[in-house]
This record gives sequence, C-alpha cells and structure tokens, in this order.
Amino acid sequence: MRALAQYVMRGPMQAGGVAVITTAVPLLFWIGAAVIALVIMRLGIRQGLTIGLWAVLPALGWATYGQNPTALIVLLQTMLMASVVRASLSWENALLSGAFLTILSGLMLPVMYPALLNELVQIGVEFYEQYNAEVVQSLGGDLERIIRSAMSASMAGTSFATAIGMAMLARGWQAGLDNPGGFRTEFHAIRLSPAIAVICAVTMVSGPMLGLNPVLLAWAAATPLFVAALALVHGVVARKQWGRQSLIAFYVVLGLFGLNLMMLLLVLAFVDSWLDIRGRIAPDGPAE
Repeated sequence: MRALAQYVMRGPMQAGGVAVITTAVPLLFWIGAAVIALVIMRLGIRQGLTIGLWAVLPALGWATYGQNPTALIVLLQTMLMASVVRASLSWENALLSGAFLTILSGLMLPVMYPALLNELVQIGVEFYEQYNAEVVQSLGGDLERIIRSAMSASMAGTSFATAIGMAMLARGWQAGLDNPGGFRTEFHAIRLSPAIAVICAVTMVSGPMLGLNPVLLAWAAATPLFVAALALVHGVVARKQWGRQSLIAFYVVLGLFGLNLMMLLLVLAFVDSWLDIRGRIAPDGPAE
C-alpha cells in the first residue's frame, strides 16, 4: 500500500489514472476514494477535487447505468471528510460532515432509486416469510415499512463506514510518507466534545419525533461516537502498553457480542467526551 501511495504522489496523471481505473472496476472503488483523499490531504483541496472530478465520472456511470450508487456516495463522503481534515485538522468535524451527508444520502436513496429499494425490500420480506413467520405475523403491514427504513439506512450507513475507513487509510498513507507513526497518535486522540456528544445522542433518539427514518438517524449519529470509542480503546491500550494481542482480543469479543458491546462502547464514548478517560490513566512504564 505504501508503494501505491508513493506512485500516486508522483504526479496528477498517476493519481488521476489510478483513481479513475479503480473507481471504474467493480469492488475497487474504495482504492480510488483513498487515493483522492491522499491527494487532498497532502497536496491541497483544489488539486484533490480536480483529480476527484475525473473519478466521479465512472462513479456516476455506475450510479446511473448500473443502478448502484455506492461508489459515488463513498467517493463524495471521502472527499468531503478529507477536505475537512485538511482544512481544520479535526476528525470530529470530519465525522460530523460525513454524518450529515449520510443522512442526506439515506433520505435521497428511496427517491432516486425506488426500484433498487423495492427489490431489496422484497428480498427481505420473502426472507422473513420463509424463515421467521412469527415476525411477519407480529408486524403485519409494518414489516415492509421497517425493512425499507432499515435497507436505506444500511446502504447509507455502510457507505459512511467505508468512507471513514478510506479517509483514515489515506491519512495513514500520508503519515507514512511524511511523518511515520503520526496517524497512530492522531487516531488515539480522537474524542468528541461534550456538546457534539449530546447532539449525537439526541439525534439517535429523535427520528420518530422528527418524522424521519429513525434507523438512518441512529446509524449516522452513532457512527462518530463509535469511532471515538474505538479511538479510546486503542489509546488506552497504547497508554498502558498492553500490546497488539489486547486489541485482537477486543475485536474478537466485539465480533462475538456485536450490538450489546457496541451500545456499551457508545455510552463509553459519551462519558469520555466529558471525563477524558485517557487523560486520567497513568501510562505504564518508567517515569521520565
């Protein structure tokens, strides 16, 4: 991956060529998004957006003719977050901008791609009718509405998660080229301010009151808190010098317990925004 970063930094032709080709190839669009984010972070927003416009063309092709907007959404979100990081040096601002675009894209998906959503909803309904008739009976006519909300939120939310990963991958590439180890320190320090943590928490539960897709709002608002929680875990492990095996064990447990542990992490990130848990933990090792 470092070799790829070095290659695209040789010039705009190399960066644009890689971004366009990988965006055009199915399942490789994430590489194009990361390449453009690297250009934005390292060379500036104007040059990055200029190259990004070329990659937008094949993404638009997939969205228009292939009826698959994923590449376009991920590309736009990654470019937005990379630009915010470049301009403000704040991952909190970047995550908030990505969350806003996630809500917008989630609301637009049913309008712009009704056939795609209808097909996904039909698959979901057939699945429950075949494997979980009790759910179908209990929900009745609400089943299709719930599945539709979940599908549009899932498409927008997974695109948001991918865009965060690509923006951070690009930041890691940049650190590898200019400041080895710098991104590790930057990631460990990600922490939401108390006001933003409150806004995220309120947004997570305000969907029904606002008349918007509650799953979409919950997903978009929870993601910044979840990223902050992961940064907290990584920061504490590094501060206590527990080693990589501790992180491996954490992600294994996260995979096993899933939603329950994720909810605990969201609460932990909310508490950390007020208490700064990392700052209260004494590092292991000899005192200086």
